[in-house]
Amino acid sequence: MDLSKLSILLDAFRTLTWQNIVMIIVGGILITLAIRKEYEPVLLLPIGFGAILTNLPLTGISDEGGFLRTIYDFGIGTELFPLFIFISIGAMTDFGPLLENPRMALLGAAGQFGIFVTLMLSLLFGFTLEEAASIGIIGAIDGPTAIYVSSKLAPHLLAAIAVTAYSYMSLVPIIQPPVMKLMTTKAERTVHMPYSQKPVSRTVRILFPIVITLLVSLIAPKASPLIAALMFGNLIRESGVVERLSEGAQNELANLTSLFLGLVIGSTMVGERFLNVQTLMILGLGLFAFVLDTVGGLLFGKLMYLLSGKKFNPLIGAAGISAFPMSARLVQRVAADEDFTNFILMHAMGANAAGQLGSVVAGGIVLAIVAGVM
Repeated sequence: MDLSKLSILLDAFRTLTWQNIVMIIVGGILITLAIRKEYEPVLLLPIGFGAILTNLPLTGISDEGGFLRTIYDFGIGTELFPLFIFISIGAMTDFGPLLENPRMALLGAAGQFGIFVTLMLSLLFGFTLEEAASIGIIGAIDGPTAIYVSSKLAPHLLAAIAVTAYSYMSLVPIIQPPVMKLMTTKAERTVHMPYSQKPVSRTVRILFPIVITLLVSLIAPKASPLIAALMFGNLIRESGVVERLSEGAQNELANLTSLFLGLVIGSTMVGERFLNVQTLMILGLGLFAFVLDTVGGLLFGKLMYLLSGKKFNPLIGAAGISAFPMSARLVQRVAADEDFTNFILMHAMGANAAGQLGSVVAGGIVLAIVAGVM
């Protein structure tokens, strides 16, 4: 064989850096977690594979004109992928428990507390306002919102923020229970809350997404694309006349968008840009925001416990984040561990649905804050 041709074949090995090798291993770890532990496999699996692909030198797969770069420009550059995901989430979400018990909306607001504290803390660590806002929104525990905000404000941090957000989403069952038990007493965790279902009419269910879109768009205009996508998906669900569209949004749209979104997030995990102190700080600040959101929800739950004459289970406050319905189910599990006859799932579902709305509004507020300062 011609030595010059052999040299060309070896070029990829020569240009393979230690950062590339580390990120290929990281990609393998994400794939392992997705398959063996089933941690958010719909996203961690394509993210891991995308990370491997983008760190293979000389392939051009993430360069201008490469297939991953083309998907990135189409889906992230235009903000379409996060909005598509929100349409799917809206079509999957039943806001009935929230409509039946509107006071749960307060817990959805309390569950966003960590976002703004982390934003201010990030500024103290030397991040710019745009970067701090993008890091703070990790606390929403809502991947699409984190991607939407960071792609607008700090696209150079998109990989670290997206991976952090989705990693912590997958670790909700591990992170939240210790915080719940630390912040509440056994007496509080064993409070029974009978669920008296108040029928919600079809008219109310249909009007809800329309009214919420109008109100949020007027109060926080920057949140309009996010809330409109979420509520449009819910309107499709509740209308009852476009079952094919509803099923398509819940299945085909969600699956294809998640597949491409995961790949392009992974494609931004280039070793030279990803492996730095800044990424470690984002991981730490994101965890702080998540824990603080849970603490904020629990503290408000304890306040409601006192105001109700000790008839409100404060565990429900932990469901005021956006990890729907995982967090609500987790609240039920912790309550049942203390007393297997205690059933607070539907109350927690109301708080969790409110957290979904709260994360979108918080994202709009963050964008408005940055726009107002700049």
